[in-house]
Amino acid sequence: MQKEVKVGAVTVGAKPFVFIGGPCVIEGSDITLRIAERLKDITSRLAVPFIFKSSYDKANRTSISSFRGPGIDEGLKVLEAVKNNFQVPILTDVHSVEEAKTAATVVDVLQVPALLSRQTDLLVACGRTGKPVNIKKGQFLAPHDIQHAINKVESTGNFKIMVTERGTYFGYNNLVNDFRAIPIMKRFSYPIIFDATHSVQKPGGMVTVSGGEREFVFPLAKAAIAVGVDAIFMEVHFDPSKALCDGANSVCLDDLPLMLETLKRIEAAL
Repeated sequence: MQKEVKVGAVTVGAKPFVFIGGPCVIEGSDITLRIAERLKDITSRLAVPFIFKSSYDKANRTSISSFRGPGIDEGLKVLEAVKNNFQVPILTDVHSVEEAKTAATVVDVLQVPALLSRQTDLLVACGRTGKPVNIKKGQFLAPHDIQHAINKVESTGNFKIMVTERGTYFGYNNLVNDFRAIPIMKRFSYPIIFDATHSVQKPGGMVTVSGGEREFVFPLAKAAIAVGVDAIFMEVHFDPSKALCDGANSVCLDDLPLMLETLKRIEAAL
């Protein structure tokens, strides 16, 4: 039986689909709040349930010189401001047991990054907070293997779990989406999220940073809705070419309304 996960006033696992979005990393308080305001306006106008996402630290960057964000203390202040100003739930990445405990005091969903999806202590720590936990399926995992990560969170008595598909390694510097993964992972009964922007990433594809193929975000998102995902995840920016992280695979905010309108029509047709 399909489970539903309550995230503030938003229900993931029910209709309509939920949109999870925001800038990859917090680039500063002002721009983060402006992006959040625009997203709240777009999703409210289109009646799409919305969870804001951004990271205070991108620990899994290609280069030592890559921009990582303001850090947990300053970053959580920004995320708390977004939450209070716009009355939206907040999702963010955590990378350690200590971060999980601290972030849980502010955010509504703890996200386990794909590259850390086998880290037992992190998964257990997230579960023990009692907060909803979003597990991003590692690029190296088969869809049925995500059950082990789920079991680790469940071992804490926390069943507020979501799983995100974000592509699978296909040779060097490339990801591919196998849409069989969605119904396979739905067998575990938890809501499934599709990360449309990281799915078009080219990991390390530009030598010192990751590349991406933004033009495929929309086609993949449409396919994901058609096979029954419960939420769509996208990283967005006013000007992706100037984004300090993952700009090559981020979506321009100006393009988002048409995307969401189309995804709504596909879901309605089902």
